[in-house]
Amino acid sequence: MESMRGAWKIAGRVSFGAGWAVAAPRERRRRRAACLLAIGLAAACGPGLRAAETHRLKPAVGWPTFAAREPILSVKPGDRLETETLWGEWYEKDGGAWPGEVGPIAIEGAAPGDTLVVKILKLRPNRDTAISTHRVGFSAVAGDFYTPMLNEPIPARRFVWKLDRQRMVGMLDLPGSRIGRVEVPLRPMLGRVATAPPDGQAWAGLWPGVFGGNMDDSDVGEGITVYLPVFHPGALFYFGDGHALQGDGEICGSGLETSMDVLFEFDLLKGKTIAWPRLENSEYIMTTGSVRPLMDALRIAEVEMVGWLVSDYGFDKWEALQVLSQTGSIRVANAVDPNYTVVAKFPKRLLPPALPAW
Repeated sequence: MESMRGAWKIAGRVSFGAGWAVAAPRERRRRRAACLLAIGLAAACGPGLRAAETHRLKPAVGWPTFAAREPILSVKPGDRLETETLWGEWYEKDGGAWPGEVGPIAIEGAAPGDTLVVKILKLRPNRDTAISTHRVGFSAVAGDFYTPMLNEPIPARRFVWKLDRQRMVGMLDLPGSRIGRVEVPLRPMLGRVATAPPDGQAWAGLWPGVFGGNMDDSDVGEGITVYLPVFHPGALFYFGDGHALQGDGEICGSGLETSMDVLFEFDLLKGKTIAWPRLENSEYIMTTGSVRPLMDALRIAEVEMVGWLVSDYGFDKWEALQVLSQTGSIRVANAVDPNYTVVAKFPKRLLPPALPAW
């Protein structure tokens, strides 16, 4: 009965008083529809179901690794989380410590073998500056531990970009270049989204892998849905590493690094097991591979996409390969981290009209 009373309030306090009999036909139809909506809402909110909740978290501690540890917050499927990435010394001075990643956040009911669904509903910079650095031995065009070279290393430099958060543009003075200054549109993203890795593994924050992690994929922005494998009860979700902008490959080793306000929505696909993170936006479904060498990351992403088209969308395996080969696209998300990340994309306009639920 209480749920019915609440439903009447949702429907605009509709009642069957005297006004019902004398109302104009259009008004009667409007009220009747409102009543039916109210009854439906009351049924939907019956015993065993709950309204989604919006949580608010201001993180104070960041972790240097992705690992299974006690959660800082528990949410339920359908809940939202208003929060932010961490700010620290790294952004303020040369040699400052990286602030780490936020988490872990437990999603109630998540179990190994499930898939965690993370929607990024809002993602905006909350500072007026962003930092991009050149580090010795950390660039897609420099020698490093894995690929040593004899040429002189790229000199270390620190660039401070100004952000206009109203116009959503970034500005950088270029005193050594003829153009003198650039102004570019921003495209906020999260470099790091992850679940706790399998078994007892702990991966440093710089690494991407099967758990997600530091993929540095510029697709991971506002409006994206991220699918992550679950390896531990609660899934144990981490996030961080906001970039106001980043080009493909993260060639110099960093994007426009800054802190972000973010709104997440969480869900679960019970019993749906995926091997690697997946993504989806309004135009594409996407699969990822994170490993070295780069060709193996590409192979993983493309094989994952063929498997997705076969298992969930009814494609024949070899016909899927043919269509993907002619219509798909590839993003090298990062070519600097300990594992490289490649993203394979397939246009949703070519998927069956009625997409099967996971």
